[in-house]
Amino acid sequence: MSHFSQIKTQLRDLTALTSALSDLGIDWKDGPADVRGYQGQTQSAAVVIEQDNGYDVGFSWNGNDYELIADLQYWQQPLSVQGFINKLTQRYAYHTVLSQTTCQGFQVAEEQKQEDGSIRLVLQRWSA
Repeated sequence: MSHFSQIKTQLRDLTALTSALSDLGIDWKDGPADVRGYQGQTQSAAVVIEQDNGYDVGFSWNGNDYELIADLQYWQQPLSVQGFINKLTQRYAYHTVLSQTTCQGFQVAEEQKQEDGSIRLVLQRWSA
């Protein structure tokens, strides 16, 4: 019986996902690589976060988005699972917005972190 949990996300862009992980100061490695779980079980993932306890966290493509894969009994991150997903999703959204708007010719004119933790971006595009 597998001890791995698969948690649905809305993360679809691997570059934005890995950039968000780096922003959060999380060491990750590119896959495909094995996520280590209970009693030596493994599951393949596109991105793996190794933990000191020998049990990993990973993100695996399910055909629509990247699911978080982990044996939650051995979760060893500074935030709770939901806190981790929330922080990661915010940074992911930030990188997605920058990427999409840059493709449309926009530049960041102003960036402010709000008291509630949200980020306010002002974008501009010059036209000739």
